[in-house]
Amino acid sequence: MTGWEMEKLEQHKEKDVLILGIETSCDETAASVVKNGRKVLSNVIFTQIALHTRYGGVVPEIASRKHIEKINQVIEEALVQADVTLGDITAIAVTYGPGLVGALLVGVAEAKAISFAAGIPLVGVHHISGHISANYIEHEELEPPFVCLVASGGHSHLVVVKDYGEYEIIGRTRDDAAGEAFDKVARAIGLGYPGGPKIDKLSREGNPEAITFPRARVAESEYDFSFSGVKSAGLNYLNACRMKGEHFSQADVAASFQKAVIDVLVEHSLHAVKAYGYDKFAIAGGVASNASLREAFERECGKRRIMFYRPSPLLCTDNAAMIGTAGYYEYIRGVRSGYDLNAVPNLKL
Repeated sequence: MTGWEMEKLEQHKEKDVLILGIETSCDETAASVVKNGRKVLSNVIFTQIALHTRYGGVVPEIASRKHIEKINQVIEEALVQADVTLGDITAIAVTYGPGLVGALLVGVAEAKAISFAAGIPLVGVHHISGHISANYIEHEELEPPFVCLVASGGHSHLVVVKDYGEYEIIGRTRDDAAGEAFDKVARAIGLGYPGGPKIDKLSREGNPEAITFPRARVAESEYDFSFSGVKSAGLNYLNACRMKGEHFSQADVAASFQKAVIDVLVEHSLHAVKAYGYDKFAIAGGVASNASLREAFERECGKRRIMFYRPSPLLCTDNAAMIGTAGYYEYIRGVRSGYDLNAVPNLKL
């Protein structure tokens, strides 16, 4: 952080900064009030999981319509729980990408309307920056620089957090994201949607060494991920068993597949931490709520004397508290968005 930014931060510390965060990038309609970047006064989330379960995944059009229906209620509830009014809000932070374009547009339009009507500054926030920033909420001692793994249904990124809002992506998936692979294999096993939590739960009953699934490595990039191979291996195993009429253990498949994914995430992540010379590592995103993944990182970071940070499971999934936190650090850096702010479904970090 530059001297000017430190000075601005000290100025803002003299007066509480309240950020109204809004998140609608996928199938959660969320609003939150965050005080001074680290204290969550409210965090209201309306999830559409039950609605989309019958379709086996998120239906973008349905998600957008439900956001329109719920957005005002969620924001009003967030203000009530925080015991504040719009007149107390310093700035509005909203996710503008990446995500489903229709879903993003609902949140962006709402944030711009409130900003214009109430005369409150508007700050556009990158969704992945929000996930990374979730770690600041429960770990007040955590400050950049550090390495962070962002793993979710749409992202598998290995990021060097150089400063607040300043990132370098050093690894990413070449095909499927980790969460996407979990969902597809879970559906094939017969667990349904959402797949990640169900595989995590069922794997506790299985043998992770029962089936050998591949651990892919990208030859020209030591930090990149590839999960299409292990996903295909899982699907092929299940199809072969069914075609031959052979019995298979759902728990063993779940445990073995999960271990293959976790092994790669842990290996690449901690290799990057060592190579870049840091002693702090964090995880974020929906897959970061996986209990076995958290245990694996806890164990391996302990062996290497690396400080390990992770948000609580609620803050790993999409929420507005993380957007409010990310928005706070953008706000004190002087970032302001105009009313031409638009949804960017493929926004780069």
